[in-house]
Amino acid sequence: MLKSIVGCCKVYISESRNRTALESIERASKLFPLAPIINKFEDVTYNRVGYTLVSELGHSGPCHLANSVLAMVKAAFDTIDFEVHSGTHPRLGVVDHICFHPLLDASLDQAANAARCLATDMGSTLQVPTYLYGAAHEEGRTLDSIRRIFGYFKPNSSENQWIGGLKSDTLPLNPDSGPSQVTPAKGVVVIGATNWVDNYNVPLLSSDISAVQRIAKRVSGRGGGLPSVQAMALAHGEGVIEVACNLLDPNKVGGERVQQEVENLAREEGISVEMGYYTDFSQDQIISSYLEFFEEKI
Repeated sequence: MLKSIVGCCKVYISESRNRTALESIERASKLFPLAPIINKFEDVTYNRVGYTLVSELGHSGPCHLANSVLAMVKAAFDTIDFEVHSGTHPRLGVVDHICFHPLLDASLDQAANAARCLATDMGSTLQVPTYLYGAAHEEGRTLDSIRRIFGYFKPNSSENQWIGGLKSDTLPLNPDSGPSQVTPAKGVVVIGATNWVDNYNVPLLSSDISAVQRIAKRVSGRGGGLPSVQAMALAHGEGVIEVACNLLDPNKVGGERVQQEVENLAREEGISVEMGYYTDFSQDQIISSYLEFFEEKI
């Protein structure tokens, strides 16, 4: 019988071009068949891959979801060197970001508990500085606040590229788990728990990063734009810059509203806009895919 205490975990890894590494990561996940990968989104330009896993959230027994992610992270560390990574998407480590979301009847507290357990295991067994945010952090610290402390949003190389590892072994923020010094080949990991978040990217046909940055700022809630929207401008191939958005409350402000706002603002700048896209399934699609997977197994 399918339990309704189900969680989703999104794992963002700083690699999409190394097939051997990705195959190793995916093999590791298959050791935990009760926590399947429901979706995979690769972006070669960003050199980044996102995996979406779903499973029952454990109570007193093993958490298949956290165990599967831990195995994937270990495989990533074994096959990817952060110091030689490059791409046009910011990142803090080989495994840049992990987030748990409750599904069905699961609570945010249950998702947060899984995130904290994973962070403890990752810090102790894999020896990587690990930071908590959202419901997993006792003070509800936000993801973007951690990233700002690390200078995440500023390219560290020319042509709007992020190249190599963190510039210092000394951490600007004490980790919640793991060592207080960073291993350059691994970087650091940020793990959180929140309610559902959608990611929606809008391509603009422009090479003027300053103009698209102005648009991204005006779209974001932080810049006085759409509430619950976080946005940044990222180069995405020759002559294309994306307004990449986190939709923190997609039931209130979704991709259609963001698309409209970007088009309006881009018109003022004389920039053409293409149709945006989601980087993952919707929450309903994730649940539906998981239910189908589970039914095939019984």
